[in-house]
Amino acid sequence: MGENNTNNVSVGKPMIGGAVFRAPLGTTLPTSANAKLNNAFVNMGYISDAGVANNSERETQEIKAWGGDVVLQPQTGKKDTFGMTFIESMNPEVLKAVHGDGNVSGDMDAGIVIRENSAELDYAAWVIDMILTEGALKRIVIPNGKITEIGEVVYKDDEAIGFESTITAFPGSDGDTHKEYIVKKPATT
Repeated sequence: MGENNTNNVSVGKPMIGGAVFRAPLGTTLPTSANAKLNNAFVNMGYISDAGVANNSERETQEIKAWGGDVVLQPQTGKKDTFGMTFIESMNPEVLKAVHGDGNVSGDMDAGIVIRENSAELDYAAWVIDMILTEGALKRIVIPNGKITEIGEVVYKDDEAIGFESTITAFPGSDGDTHKEYIVKKPATT
């Protein structure tokens, strides 16, 4: 039996230069924590200090025997979501993610136009990169994710404008909703 090891306790901090990336569905995905990202992945900018939260929800159904004993509880569903708040509210890539790629045009120099309508948001590939304790790298790869919830947007003089978002991860071609890769701190040469 192994012993407790404080070196296995960690926090997750964003990578310098970007932690959350989005690319069109079908983009070649990384298969390790330190592989170079495909150029199609765009940086989604700063995320609020609440970080990223992953909720893996398993639904079950109780089956009872005559007399009331629970005798079986099969899984009837699984939902995998990631919650985060995008706070770069003037970043066109963030705006495309939360309003729909086809509903955002322009840039900050020429001006940005955002159309709000009932068009479905786009499915995309997502990558979340972070640094763990002692410099270890962790990467979460979501091959097929879609923003399915956006919280209330608040405009206030003492709070960053943010898009509190829930990304639902759907099964990829291999049936996985997401993969996680961890590798210890890369050696420096």
